[in-house]
Amino acid sequence: MIRTDAITEAITQGAEALFAAQRADGVFDYGGESLTSTLGTVGAVCALHFADPGGAADEIAAGTRWLKGVQAADGGWAMVPGGASEAGPTAVASAVLHLTDPRGNAAEVEAGQAWMRAFGGLEAIPHPEVVAWCRQFYGFAGWLDPREMRRFPLELALLPGLYRKLFDLRVPMVSALGLAQTRHKPLTGWQRALARRAEPNALAAIRQVYEHEGSTGGWCEDAWVTGLVCAGLARAGLGGDMVERAVGWLRRMMAPDGSWSSGPLDLTWSMYATAGLLEAGYAEDPRLAAVKELFLRLQQDQPFVAFGCPPGFWGWSGTRGWPATLETGEILSALNHLPGEEQAGAIRRGVTWLTLQQDTRGSWGLCVRNTKVANSGPCPHMTAQAVDGLLDSGVPAEDRRVRRALRWLGKAQRPDGSYESVWYRMHTAGTSAVLQTFAKAGASDGEPARRARAWLDRTRLPDGSWGTGDGEPGTVEETGWAVSALLAAGAEPDSVRSGVDWLLVHRLPDGGWPAASVNEYVRHVCRYPNPALAHGLALKALSRFRTAEEQ
Repeated sequence: MIRTDAITEAITQGAEALFAAQRADGVFDYGGESLTSTLGTVGAVCALHFADPGGAADEIAAGTRWLKGVQAADGGWAMVPGGASEAGPTAVASAVLHLTDPRGNAAEVEAGQAWMRAFGGLEAIPHPEVVAWCRQFYGFAGWLDPREMRRFPLELALLPGLYRKLFDLRVPMVSALGLAQTRHKPLTGWQRALARRAEPNALAAIRQVYEHEGSTGGWCEDAWVTGLVCAGLARAGLGGDMVERAVGWLRRMMAPDGSWSSGPLDLTWSMYATAGLLEAGYAEDPRLAAVKELFLRLQQDQPFVAFGCPPGFWGWSGTRGWPATLETGEILSALNHLPGEEQAGAIRRGVTWLTLQQDTRGSWGLCVRNTKVANSGPCPHMTAQAVDGLLDSGVPAEDRRVRRALRWLGKAQRPDGSYESVWYRMHTAGTSAVLQTFAKAGASDGEPARRARAWLDRTRLPDGSWGTGDGEPGTVEETGWAVSALLAAGAEPDSVRSGVDWLLVHRLPDGGWPAASVNEYVRHVCRYPNPALAHGLALKALSRFRTAEEQ
C-alpha cells in the first residue's frame, strides 16, 4: 500500500526539482542535457563546407572531430550521442565525413556504411522523406549520381497554397535544396523552364521565414534546419546575404567541443513543467508568475506568412518561433489554470488561432492547415491537445469545433484501440492524450474512449509501468501519461497503483525523474529525451493519483 505521505513527499520534492531548473525569465531550461545533436553537427559541417570552406576551416575540422568521437562502437550514430544507433544520423554522418575528408575519415566512414548495410541500406528506413534527405547527402558525397537523387519539384512553388500543404514546415529546406538541384541535377527542358519561373517564389518562402525570425541567419534556431537551407542556397549561388548570415550564425553557435545542437525548446520545456506544477497545486506559487509572463510575452503577434498561419500562436521557442498546435493548445490550458485576468486577451487570440487552423476534416496538424505530410499532421495527439485548449478556455463540448474533432478522433483510432502521436514514439502517448480529451469532453463512455482505455489496460507491463505498448521497457513519460489518462477517464486509484509505485521507485536523488528518448525528432527515425516532459508527466500522475485517493 502506498502511503499518502510518501506521495506528498515525492510531489513536493519533484516540484522543487522542476523549480531548480527555472531561469529568472520563467523558462524551465533543460538545454544543457538534451540538445547536443548529431544531425545539428552534420548540418552545420555540411553547410560550412559548401558556403565557406576556407573561412570556417577550423569549425569544419572541430565538427568532424566531434562526429568521429561520438561514433558508437557498432559503427553507427544516434541523434543524441550515447543512445542506440539510428539509420538517419548514421547515413548522413558517414556521408558528410566522406565529403569533408574522404581519406582522413575513411575508417569511420566505412564503419558507418557497414552499419547501414547491416541495417538494410537507405531503403530500409521507415520514412520515405528521410530516405530522400539521406539520398541528398549521398549525392553530396558522390555516392549517388545526381540523376538518382529524388527531385524536389520546385515548380510547385508557383502554387503557394499547394506547396505549403505538400511540404509543410519543410518548405524552407525543400526550397533551398530544390534551388540547388536546378544547378546540379539534370532536368528536362520543361522542368528547367518551370523551375526558373518558380525560383522567385521558392526564394521568397525562404526569406519570409528568415525575416520573420529577425534575419539572424538561423532558421528555427536549429543547426540541422539552418544547415540544409544554407547548403542549398550556397550550392545554388542564391541568397548571398542569407548565406553569409547563416555562416556567421553557425560559427557562433558551435559549442566548445565542436558540436552543434538542435533548437532550444524554451516553451515546450516550460509548458510541460507548468502542467505538472499546476496539477500539483502550485497555481498560486509566485514562481509561476514568471512563467505566465513568459507565455504572454512569446505569443506571436505577426502572421507566419510562409506557412499561411495567422498570428496568435505559440511555437516551441523564441520571440519569433515557428507555429505549433501542440504548444498552443498546452499553453492555452496552462493560462486558463493560472490566476489573474491579464491573460484573457491572449487566451482569446489563441482560441481564434486554433479555430482558424482546424482542418476541414476536424483534425489539427502542426502548423499548416489541411496538410497530410507525415510528421506534421493530421495528428491525434495534436488534435487532442488543441481540443483540451479549447475546452479549458470555456468552449463547450457541444461546440461544432469540438464535435468535429471528436468525430475525427473516432475515425483515426487504430484497429487495436490505440492512437498515433507524430511527435512521441509509438502509441502510449497518443492514446493517453486522446483518452484524456474524451474524458474532458464528457465522452469517456463512448466506444472510442472505451477501446483506448482497454488498450492502455492491456499494454501495462508486469512491473506496473508503460512503454511503447509492444513489450519495450517502461519509461517515466509513458507511465505518467497512462496513469493520468486512466484516472481522468474514471479508473479507480487501485487500478493504477502499481504504475504510481513504479514512478516512486524510479525517482532520481534530486527528486526528479530520468528522461527517456521518447520524443520524435523524425517519427520512427530519430529520438531525443526531454527532461521537463518526464518530470512534468510524473508530477501530474502522482498529483492526480493523490487527488483521486482523497475523494
